[in-house]
Amino acid sequence: MSVANSYFEQLFEGSDDPWAFKQRWYEQRKRALTLAALPRRSYAAIFEPGCANGELSAALATRCERFLCCDTSSTAAGLARQRLKEFEHAQVIEARLPAEWPEGTFDLIVFSELGYYLDPLDLDQWIDRALASLAPDGQLLACHWRQPIEGCPQTADQVHQRLQTRLRMPRLFAHREEDFLLDLWSRDPMSVAEKEGLR
Repeated sequence: MSVANSYFEQLFEGSDDPWAFKQRWYEQRKRALTLAALPRRSYAAIFEPGCANGELSAALATRCERFLCCDTSSTAAGLARQRLKEFEHAQVIEARLPAEWPEGTFDLIVFSELGYYLDPLDLDQWIDRALASLAPDGQLLACHWRQPIEGCPQTADQVHQRLQTRLRMPRLFAHREEDFLLDLWSRDPMSVAEKEGLR
């Protein structure tokens, strides 16, 4: 069974930044690496599920023409709306995935710190929904904390292995550290250098 909505609401009851996204250098560095991993300077449409308070969302919104994010927690969604209010092209919705997947096509889906909260069945359904909404040249970026999290049905390594198996797309970027995994898969296998005629 995937983690219940109440778990996330309780986290945000005590703090508007329960993971210290704003203060921790670990989080700031991880955001910088996430943005650097994106092969394109700009995207037409980015979707970020599990946006929490919108810290990563605000960075991603600078890289696209249309930005959509969601969270299962109404408190988190409200905080993300406040964080993104300067971006007219950004929208925040409250939704529990995979069941309440939004309509539309995206050329980038950012799956950050969410997968281990999903049980294997929900993760497979999540991947299927993501594949169905990816553009023909779409990309999926995943980033997850590798250390144990009490109450989570899966680990980061299990999530990324399942993504590798089910996405069936070339992996353009892979970064491994003791604390987190960062991968990007793309339907278009060309590298940045290839696209710029460097090889």
